[in-house]
Amino acid sequence: MKLNSDNTNLAENKVLILYILDKLNKDITNDGLFKIISSINGINYFYFQQLLTDLVDSKLVGTYTKDDETVFKITSDGKNNFSLTKEVLPGIMKLKADNIFKKELYEVEEASSVSAEYTPKNEKDFIVKCKIVENNENIFEIKTFAGSNDRAKKIIDNWNNNAKEIYPKILNLLLNNENQSD
Repeated sequence: MKLNSDNTNLAENKVLILYILDKLNKDITNDGLFKIISSINGINYFYFQQLLTDLVDSKLVGTYTKDDETVFKITSDGKNNFSLTKEVLPGIMKLKADNIFKKELYEVEEASSVSAEYTPKNEKDFIVKCKIVENNENIFEIKTFAGSNDRAKKIIDNWNNNAKEIYPKILNLLLNNENQSD
């Protein structure tokens, strides 16, 4: 009996992931998807990873790299499979998913809209890339040289905490320079 219960739980969780990806109908990062799914059913990270890997291996969920980040999207086979198995998802879980989905999606998109990363060129030189993403489109990206690991980390922290103030200033400087050449 426990095996049957575990199989039902496994199926429900896989269908829940497909349900969210189908509802989302665009790509999402692993962390973003985990945040949404875990807020619906309290799933732990390792179990979630196992389920997502199974769905990717069975070609129901696709994965690719976009802007140096791995993202996931439901495939056409995943959509077909979901339409055949959506009754496995209990109504109460679907209702909870619908209620939580919009709030969590907004938070995931908001969190992923500002990002920064650094890569070492050699032991002492680092390149920092800061960007702003809206609706899965890069609207701003800048790369700069940081003379040390500490400076790279300071730039990243400053960008992550203050991008909403820094970006308009940079844009304004760029536009002012343009106006002066007229």
